[in-house]
Amino acid sequence: MESNFSTLDWMIFSSYFLILILTSVILSQSKVKTSRDYFTGGNAMPMLAVAISVLTTSQSAATFLGGPEYSFGKDLTFLGFYASAFLAVIFVAKVLVPRFYAINAITVYEYLEFRYGETSKRYAGIMFLVGRLFASGARLYIGALAISMILFSDISASHIAISITILMLGALAYTYFGGVKSVILSDIIQAITYIGAGLAVLIYLYYSLDADFSTIMQTLSDNNKLKLVDFSFSGGFTIWTLLTGWFLLNIAAYGLDQDMTQRVLTCKNKDEGAKSLIYSIIFTIPVAMLFLFIGLLLYLFYMHPELSGIKEACVDQQFNGERITIFMLYILNEMPEGLRGLVTVGAIAAALSSTNSVLSAMASVAVEDIYRPWLAKEGRDEAHFLKVSRVMVVTFAVLLCGMAMVSFYWQQYTELPLLNFALGVMAFAYASLLGVYGAAIFTNRGSEKTVLFALIGGFMTVLLLQPYIIGQIIDIKVDFSVMMIVGTMVSFGIMMMGRSSFSNTE
Repeated sequence: MESNFSTLDWMIFSSYFLILILTSVILSQSKVKTSRDYFTGGNAMPMLAVAISVLTTSQSAATFLGGPEYSFGKDLTFLGFYASAFLAVIFVAKVLVPRFYAINAITVYEYLEFRYGETSKRYAGIMFLVGRLFASGARLYIGALAISMILFSDISASHIAISITILMLGALAYTYFGGVKSVILSDIIQAITYIGAGLAVLIYLYYSLDADFSTIMQTLSDNNKLKLVDFSFSGGFTIWTLLTGWFLLNIAAYGLDQDMTQRVLTCKNKDEGAKSLIYSIIFTIPVAMLFLFIGLLLYLFYMHPELSGIKEACVDQQFNGERITIFMLYILNEMPEGLRGLVTVGAIAAALSSTNSVLSAMASVAVEDIYRPWLAKEGRDEAHFLKVSRVMVVTFAVLLCGMAMVSFYWQQYTELPLLNFALGVMAFAYASLLGVYGAAIFTNRGSEKTVLFALIGGFMTVLLLQPYIIGQIIDIKVDFSVMMIVGTMVSFGIMMMGRSSFSNTE
């Protein structure tokens, strides 16, 4: 199929990549002498820059397209997720961040070494690497899927591969030379790009509707699209699940996932790190509202033809047999030239911000938690570990590209829900980590052996409660928040079966 890109779209697309090339060259000029500098930026990153980086790390092409999809189909209750995240971040800032800084950590899993021994750190690091390979590989595929649809108007294997390569080369350009410092500074560029694209779409959509602001709000209200809080017991993003399972997930995502927490560890001290987390959530809420309001205007555009002027309100969210989000449908069929190019680079920016961060995070865990302890007795110098750090960045780039292509073929040729598993696999690991860290921080129980069993036990508990496993045995659907609670309790319970060789002195 021919690309829908006009000359103006290609000019915008090319200009964006020219900016990427220039900024990556500039940022790569900074001198990096040790692996600590490479992974923590010398603990000298500005707090606001870190906050923006945490914001962009939490975003991806999936959220770029998924936010409008949620509000189009439902309402604004997804904002409750960020209210839950705000409470979780306060906990992380007060309880976890000071402990990480107290031991001068490069990765969050070093705290387990402090409590239980070196092997415990390695166990958690391996779980992180496996989980992130699946989760971020699938996320990379989703971003490539969107780019391929827009650039090439199809989702053939070759075009998906090209789209994956585009995203990964962009991520590597920042991560390889400058490490996390370049990643954080580039995240500011990506944030400006995809937020700017979102604002442009919102403004265009607003003026394309034949209605004033009061009419738009009244119509949305009449259709129950402005609901913010759900007090029902239906699962999803109700007030009850947000204060329990989703609260636990956010503690793990912002405090126990190296992909997110690595940025916090680049600040000069624990107070700056704590502030960066809290500011990141404050910045994230209006960004989330931006994309949710795009979804609401898309609802009016497609479901209220009297406001949009389209002939009918029938919405066929199919593209080459693939179900696509409502925002993607709008991009492919309704968006004018120029704006299509801008939204394309916005989607790329969202995908890049999550991809370059995971490369740095995975490399830091592989080098600092696994490789360096292995060679501890050989007396290698810092130049060696810096070289290995860059090799690991490239290695994980290749592995993530491979996982993204596996996701493509799996989705194309089977009906098994690999993508659901891959995107949720890190969440499966979260329950395990929550139980382990809960025991490490609040009790004197646990040992290296129980850490291993707790990590496996929590992961398997959440996996077994998935609908594609337990649903095949009994006719029951377990809400995700319940999975998080039960998985955390199982992991914590296993930790209580062992006693550490020393008490928690903090």
